[in-house]
Amino acid sequence: MAVSKALKNKIQKIKVLALDVDGVMTDGKLIFDGQSRELKSFNVQDGFGIIILKRSGIKTAIITAGNSNVVKVRADYLNIDKLYLGAYPKVLSYEKMLKNFRVKDENVCFVGDDITDYQILKRVGFPVTVRNAVSEVKKIASFVTKKEGGDGAVREVIELILKTQGKWQQAISQDI
Repeated sequence: MAVSKALKNKIQKIKVLALDVDGVMTDGKLIFDGQSRELKSFNVQDGFGIIILKRSGIKTAIITAGNSNVVKVRADYLNIDKLYLGAYPKVLSYEKMLKNFRVKDENVCFVGDDITDYQILKRVGFPVTVRNAVSEVKKIASFVTKKEGGDGAVREVIELILKTQGKWQQAISQDI
């Protein structure tokens, strides 16, 4: 994937990948079973990408307005560094994350897809959205994935970051 010099400069500074959940890590559909329990479908390649990313020294966070136990289970499974559930407005949790990781806006890639992500996307060094995001978010993103949310978009972003930073080959050559 050819990356412009300006985009490469943004990506080189990334130390944290922060993600929205519904519409980014999932396809955005909310499914409930007969006992009112929420179900979500996550992409296994996205998940393995997160594991590879963490091995490369990049921190991870989830910032979601939802308050789902399913997300907590997924975050625990992937060993996400920071999880912010019920984050509304999300920018308040984002500011906590910056302090916790001791990084600046320019060091963060955030992947969001809807208006609730807009304020964070305007601030981060590398704002990314998915192919099926709302148009207002696409207008401010530095990168729009070819894949849709829940269908490999997170993995696409991770590969872009690691390949641009020259960390991909070493990351995938490590024992699993």
